[in-house]
Amino acid sequence: MFTRNFFLPRLVRGLATHANINGRIPAVLHLKTGESFVGRSFGAPTSTYGETVFSTSITSYTESMTDPSYRGQILVFTTPLIGNYGVPSNKTPIDSQDVGVYLESERIQCSGVVVADVAERFSHHRAVESLASWCQRHGVPGITGVDTRAVTRLLRDQGTTLGRLAVGEDAQAPAPQEAEYWDPSEENLVAQVSTTEPYVLNPTGDVKIAVLDFGAKANILRSLVRRNAAVTVLPWNFDFNAVRDQYDGLFLTNGPGDPRHCMEAALNLRKTLQQWDKPVFGICMGHQVIGMAAGLDAYRMMFGNRGHNQPVLALASSGSIKAGRVYVTSQNHQYALKLQDPFPAGWEPFFINCNDSSVEGIKSTLDSGKKVWGVQFHPESAGGPLDTIEVCSPFVFLLQAMSCSISISDVHRFPC
Repeated sequence: MFTRNFFLPRLVRGLATHANINGRIPAVLHLKTGESFVGRSFGAPTSTYGETVFSTSITSYTESMTDPSYRGQILVFTTPLIGNYGVPSNKTPIDSQDVGVYLESERIQCSGVVVADVAERFSHHRAVESLASWCQRHGVPGITGVDTRAVTRLLRDQGTTLGRLAVGEDAQAPAPQEAEYWDPSEENLVAQVSTTEPYVLNPTGDVKIAVLDFGAKANILRSLVRRNAAVTVLPWNFDFNAVRDQYDGLFLTNGPGDPRHCMEAALNLRKTLQQWDKPVFGICMGHQVIGMAAGLDAYRMMFGNRGHNQPVLALASSGSIKAGRVYVTSQNHQYALKLQDPFPAGWEPFFINCNDSSVEGIKSTLDSGKKVWGVQFHPESAGGPLDTIEVCSPFVFLLQAMSCSISISDVHRFPC
């Protein structure tokens, strides 16, 4: 009894590392709609503008913050305590199992972070630094001591709102005028996060997949190389039609901002879909670009879907996905494809969101002769549920079958 009640609690506390948070610097979150929330600063002692959004993710704050889809956004975490397991080292090998980073990109992508309570101590066997020091090292400000429930309710009622995270002396100044707020959706954020030069991962893989990079999460690339694909990552506006005969398939990744900034890519892809019969797969922004190439319109949602608990209903079967089943998914997007009736010829809805009826996936029809899939959610998780982890398998297995590296009978295990 003495050991359990006295010794062990002291041992556990001793294993945690103090985060060295400077709680004396004031900070204020201003919203363009007129509300202000006072707290204290952590991370970089600098001020920033951005689009204020919320995420319902309970874990994986490091993956969310390094996701390029959060570019230009002030990220509000609805989970009360953030930072309790610190931040891991972000370096990995580049080989057939990994892509050079442990998280989703090389740096923090969001503009700022809003939390109710940032952890004063962190503890995890992979942790090398605190959330506060990580943010400071990357020049990203954070604010803690904010009632994130109130912020989230405002954003749910009035929609995603432009914001200003004011730190230090800026926190004492009046709230910005409406014209001073910066709207990241007016910029081509994809061009800011996409690779500028092509590069190759796992060059000895079974099949050659070209990847159009709109702001790829590392785990998308990792999922492909671990399925033994040779992956060539191309800039978002690269004209794939000039090199398409060199590849067995095309993959379009996630990315930030308004998909209408990527119309150049959609028009290039429309030509690809008309003239090329090899498999194509898209996730998130890639799904929206496929939709626009097919003739669907994209629209801005009220507050988007961000979190690891979004239910989607499968309207068609593909591989491990069975029509009529509901799957829980990881998502991060502000824009969606419009659901219309009739759908463009040769296309059908694949998934629909159970909460808001937004289009969560499209696919080519059997009679179209094409092999194209697009999903709005992130089947590769990181973080999030694993319900749809195999949704990409039909794409890769089909490529392997077409290149004769596996038998057709193997593909039937993952029917398309």
